[in-house]
Amino acid sequence: MRIRPVGAHALLLDCDDPEQAQAWRAELWHRREAGELTATEIVPGAVTVLLDGVPDPDAAAARLARWRPRTTTSGTTGGETRVPVVYDGADLPLVADHWHVDVPAVVDRLRRTEFRVAFCGFAPGFAYLTGLPPELSVPRLATPRTRVPAGSVALAGPYAGIYPTASPGGWLLVGRTDLPLFDVHADPPARLTPGTRVRLVDAP
Repeated sequence: MRIRPVGAHALLLDCDDPEQAQAWRAELWHRREAGELTATEIVPGAVTVLLDGVPDPDAAAARLARWRPRTTTSGTTGGETRVPVVYDGADLPLVADHWHVDVPAVVDRLRRTEFRVAFCGFAPGFAYLTGLPPELSVPRLATPRTRVPAGSVALAGPYAGIYPTASPGGWLLVGRTDLPLFDVHADPPARLTPGTRVRLVDAP
C-alpha cells in the first residue's frame, strides 16, 4: 500500500488489489469512529481509498504508515439489504454460456451469493458489488445499449450492479428490481453504501 498526498487536505491510498482496498476502507472507517482519524470523507475505489478533509495530511500519513488492517477481508460497516429481483434479464443466456452452466444455475448462484458493496461510482447510487469468484467474471457488451432501464440488475467483470436510474450501459442484464436505490431527499441518498451486504432475493 502506498500513500500519496492529493491537494492540500487529502490523501490517496494506492492498494495492491481490491481486497486490500476494502480492508483499508473498513479499517479507516473504524479508526474514524474511534476518534483516531479525522477525515470528512472516506471514499473507496476499485484499488484505492481517498481520505478527504484531513486537517494535517503529513501527520495522518505518518499514522497510516504504522497501521495495518485488522483483517484481510472487507469487514462490515453497514447492515444487510435484501433486493427483490425478477430474474428475466435479456443476457442470462450469455452469462450462462460464459459460466458453462444453464440459466437456472446462474440464477441459483446469484440468489445464494452474499454480495458486498465495494465502492460506488459511474452514476449516483450505483454500487459495485463483489462476492462472485474471479472465474465467473464476464465481459461487457461489445456495443453498449443506449438505454438500460432503472432497476436493471447486471454483471460486468467481477462485479454485479444495479442501475439506479435509466442510462446507457454495457453490463450484462440478468434481472430487474423495483427497489428505489437513490433518493436525493433521503439521508443518505444512496441505499447501497460501501460495506453494505446485499442479497439478490426472489421478488414476491
